[in-house]
Amino acid sequence: MKESITKISKVDGVPIPRASYSVYSRVGNHLFLAGQVAMNPDTGEIPKSFADQCRLVLDNIKITLESAGTSMENILKTTVFLKDRAYHSELDEIYKGYFQNGFPARSTIVAKLMHEDFLVEIEAIVWVPD
Repeated sequence: MKESITKISKVDGVPIPRASYSVYSRVGNHLFLAGQVAMNPDTGEIPKSFADQCRLVLDNIKITLESAGTSMENILKTTVFLKDRAYHSELDEIYKGYFQNGFPARSTIVAKLMHEDFLVEIEAIVWVPD
């Protein structure tokens, strides 16, 4: 049986992509989540503090995964992009609160993000149970 690819470009409750990409693509039981940034989906505002941005990104990921029939517990791997390595320990403390049964594999990269006010971006590969 041939697997099909589903590309989702809008998820209620999370920011709509402003560029040419999908929020996520799904192939079989795997979901590939595009990098999520800290933008309020209703107002377009970007929080000022790293903690607020990090929580908003993780909350947006949680909402997206739930809409696809999965959860944070099924994340296999994340890639975290930080504007500055100084945020790493704060990231770790916040990140721990979103994973109760072990952590997914993770890469953390210091990078220049697409908007000067973004401090963190997170993408994920996720398993979707039958």
